[in-house]
Amino acid sequence: MASTLSFPIIDMGLLGGEGRPAAMELLRDACENWGFFEILNHGISTELMDEVEKMTKDHYKRVREQRFLEFARKTLKDGCDAQGVKAEDLDWESTFFVRHLPESNIGEIPDLDDDYRRVMRQFAAELEKLAERLLDLLCENLGLEKGYLTRAFRGSSGAPTFGTKVSSYPPCPRPDLVKGLRAHTDAGGIILLFQDDCVGGLQLLKDGEWVDVPPMRHSIVVNLGDQLEVITNGRYKSVLHRVVAQTDGNRMSIASFYNPGGDAVISPAPALVEQEDTGRGTYPRFVFEDYMKLYVRHKFEAKEPRFEAFKSMETETSTRIAIA
Repeated sequence: MASTLSFPIIDMGLLGGEGRPAAMELLRDACENWGFFEILNHGISTELMDEVEKMTKDHYKRVREQRFLEFARKTLKDGCDAQGVKAEDLDWESTFFVRHLPESNIGEIPDLDDDYRRVMRQFAAELEKLAERLLDLLCENLGLEKGYLTRAFRGSSGAPTFGTKVSSYPPCPRPDLVKGLRAHTDAGGIILLFQDDCVGGLQLLKDGEWVDVPPMRHSIVVNLGDQLEVITNGRYKSVLHRVVAQTDGNRMSIASFYNPGGDAVISPAPALVEQEDTGRGTYPRFVFEDYMKLYVRHKFEAKEPRFEAFKSMETETSTRIAIA
């Protein structure tokens, strides 16, 4: 196991003073060489984070635990779930998803009490602001105009797609049999994770080794999705990551995905294409919802064939136009 000591941790409080150049350089290196980083002093109150954590863990115990235990018994006994899916193709997680933008569905999710809904709305609003702040910092490092990335993510509604996956990873007596969450890259834009500070398990692949993402109290873990790799023309990379099931402890994970709108057209930023050596081929141009249709069928596979599929479509379209 590679050391976590060099894992990039960025104190956003330094951005307002003399430490800004060093913090921006750490951010650049994290985006170019890790695809992950962890931020402190990000502006979200610790009181709000504590409230979110308490309510999320209480909700699991009250609503979701019994359902998960039934799934666990079946999987461990038979080596598959009730639908016959083998254990190696399953994830040891209990999860639900909340959509915030372009329209919220939090009022439609059963079994959430009013206080939990209120707190999650408040938390989502803070995360949305933080995501847009981070995207502007990325623009600064990339030499792009401020707001370029947030504008690139807006669909015809003028809003991104923004939602939160709330997960629990309960203790697993057979981590050799089933993964917590299988290795994948994230399809979207920028992902902000509020994770358990006591129970680990999140790992990323760097230089052929799995590296632990260190749990830290009141931090936010940030990772880059496939869309930022495309827009930056490969300057920034989405990276494979996974959750290793643990024999002890119930790991909380609240991952919020700030993604392009469904009909947003994604392509490399022209300014970044011009900066690249001519030997590197540019990434494809596509509509985000088309990418997602491909992603959901191949989530746990390499990302490169997804990019190549859209590049092939572009080539075929250009050929047809030329012939016509």
